[in-house]
Amino acid sequence: MRIKTALLLTVLVAVGCVNNRKAEQFSALPFPDVKAPSMIQDQQQIAEYLVEHWWDGLTDSQREYPCDSILVSGVSKGDVEQKFANWTVLLNAVDYKVAVKSVNRLFDRVVACEKNDTSSNVFEQMSEIMERYLYDPNSPMRNENFYGPYAANLSQCEFVDEGMRQAYAFDARMCALNRVGTKAADFRFSDVKGKIRRLHDIKADYTILFFSNPGCTACMDIINTLKSFPQLQEGIRTGKLAVLNIYIDEDLQAWKEYMPIYPTEWYNGYDPDYVIRTDVLYNVRAIPSLYLLDKDKKVIMKDTPEARLFEWLNAR
Repeated sequence: MRIKTALLLTVLVAVGCVNNRKAEQFSALPFPDVKAPSMIQDQQQIAEYLVEHWWDGLTDSQREYPCDSILVSGVSKGDVEQKFANWTVLLNAVDYKVAVKSVNRLFDRVVACEKNDTSSNVFEQMSEIMERYLYDPNSPMRNENFYGPYAANLSQCEFVDEGMRQAYAFDARMCALNRVGTKAADFRFSDVKGKIRRLHDIKADYTILFFSNPGCTACMDIINTLKSFPQLQEGIRTGKLAVLNIYIDEDLQAWKEYMPIYPTEWYNGYDPDYVIRTDVLYNVRAIPSLYLLDKDKKVIMKDTPEARLFEWLNAR
């Protein structure tokens, strides 16, 4: 990382991006890794320090770096994205409040970079990476718990135009629905014979809530994988586990024709009131979508990547 000298600081207005031909001589800089102070020995405290300060070097508003659209604060975007993936592992390893504090700290620092030098692309690039990794329905790292606070900050940010601020405010509200640690919204569902039940009436230590569609290839892959877990079958047999496979669209004939595909030991139902989607009880942005609920129907995992749920089942 290149540091400005005291002389330069007295002569130049603080800018991060070097906007002259000298920049052509620069290649991508290494990512400025952070290290925990040596006096911190506890592994959990080390993780908390790293997750909070992970981006400090990259988002130093006094940092000097070459201007290039393919770089983020002088570091190649590929390297930044790899470090972002590593950071998400740490986010999942620390307390939720610590994780949110770290997300907010990152936002404050990228805003400071934008205020310091409007030609910097740090704010735009980091916001794009945050959304793509943590909110894109196809991302294996998606996590609305972490993206929600960032979206809420964007909804009030002076560097975001009014239309996009409204869009981010909507995203933040959707991320707040059925947040991890809160009780999942209850709803009625009907089985193929017309019997009406409720989510909250399902008796099990854990409930897998599975939003699926007939004919959905990804849904079929999840069904086959879930059927392969002996611990799931044993849990269903003993009443410790339940699977609610729910259809929230309107083509009931297609759903009924798909019934032989669904395991009979699952709760297989549809939303007869069409409230899950129309009243936005759940932020089902793509099918399939998986939730994990505890005995009291509090959310343990929300719209979780299937690999994370499968890892949880493997640990049972």
